[in-house]
Amino acid sequence: MTEGPRETLLYVPCICVGTENEARADYLATVDADPSSEMYGQVIHRLAMPHIGDELHHSGWNACSSCYNDTARTRSKLILPALGSGRVYIVDVGKDPKVPKLHKVIEHGKIKTKVNMAYPHTTHCLPNGEVMISCMGDSEGNAKGGFLLLDEKNGFKIKQAWSDKCVPYGYDFWYQPEFNVMISTEWGEPKTFKKGFDPDLVESKFGHSIHIWDWEKREVLQTIDMGDDGRIPLEVRFAHDPLVPRAFVGAALSSNVIMVTPDDATPGNWKHEVIIRQPSLKVEGWLLPEMPPLITDILLSLDDRFLYFSNWLHGDIRQYDISNPSEPLLVGQVWLGGSIREGGPVKVLAGLDGPGFDGRQPDIPSVQGHHLHGGPQMIQLSLDGKRLYVSNSLYSPWDKQFYPEMAKHGSYILQVDVNTDTGGLQLNPAFYVDFGAEPGGPVLAHEIRYPGGDCTSDIWVSETKCSAATE
Repeated sequence: MTEGPRETLLYVPCICVGTENEARADYLATVDADPSSEMYGQVIHRLAMPHIGDELHHSGWNACSSCYNDTARTRSKLILPALGSGRVYIVDVGKDPKVPKLHKVIEHGKIKTKVNMAYPHTTHCLPNGEVMISCMGDSEGNAKGGFLLLDEKNGFKIKQAWSDKCVPYGYDFWYQPEFNVMISTEWGEPKTFKKGFDPDLVESKFGHSIHIWDWEKREVLQTIDMGDDGRIPLEVRFAHDPLVPRAFVGAALSSNVIMVTPDDATPGNWKHEVIIRQPSLKVEGWLLPEMPPLITDILLSLDDRFLYFSNWLHGDIRQYDISNPSEPLLVGQVWLGGSIREGGPVKVLAGLDGPGFDGRQPDIPSVQGHHLHGGPQMIQLSLDGKRLYVSNSLYSPWDKQFYPEMAKHGSYILQVDVNTDTGGLQLNPAFYVDFGAEPGGPVLAHEIRYPGGDCTSDIWVSETKCSAATE
């Protein structure tokens, strides 16, 4: 897959909720990423959802690399769960990738009746023809970490809950049948986080654990409470090599990267280790006296050599060489916004002598005359590892709280050139997707997908496990 064709299209959910134009429906934007095209860096199609107030967020596929043994399945449907309304949209991108069409709408009422789940988030396809979606709450907004199954072979009908067991909080998940394991992470209580971030509720309403599931039995084997080291553990990424039992979790509020591996001392259990620590900065002119970097997205290159993450509040993206995963090396960094920029309202009082800083608050570049509002958030890497795409919207209530100018002016997507030999990141000034100039007004841009698959949606399964799943 690393030798696959270069990405020429990007699919990006565009959110009107939380902007001055929230009476409009959210939509899926198709962006031209072909540098030989006259429309390079521009939105070439917009598929509006049929309802208002959805808050589209993440997306996933009906088929990915875990299904390679089933020739009848193709990556033709993009799954769009709506975080706000609880709906799930199925979008056909197979017939004409440049002009996606709405294929099906699964109303939240049906999901509520079948499994009483809401706030759908992460989508992964399964080798057996099902689609699995993590959910973070019930229909009243109470915390409830569960998983919804859709049956693709039967028209994406709601099948059942993946497990009759639930965990206190939900968010992301990644499975690896080779080790009979799934790891799920935690955000918080939906009716709390949808109001914005309240630091007084961190202990009582937000997560700090990861859950180790038995993939075959569909039950929790172990809950790892990471305490202060793992506050709000969001994205989890397994090694792409299906024979490597190693995963990484980005703990957003603690701003640590945590490695999860089997615990040889206790067979069947897994253990965690903080491999990257980032201290908060002492500041004035901000919400709190200390500002965490706030890791909001992480990913691994397809060869599992480099780990990338975004610091949404501080404003940088970092690249680490994890050839020795217990001793990661910082080999690349680029500043793309954030709250500690030179000349901004926040003054850093202490901490600029740490790794990644040069003793002063960072200068933030403009791109094609555009001021970079907000901070780098969702990231997506090209298959060859040479281009990193970056959007800046986290979640509309949090966008409005921390970066109100972004809700006013709209989002962007940037492209960062990557040195895949020795490491290094450099902003590409030729690429800027301006979601502040959309025909209906500014919108917020979130996760990025390619028609041919990517580093965060594709799960590789060994041939033995894949064959067993499709029998």
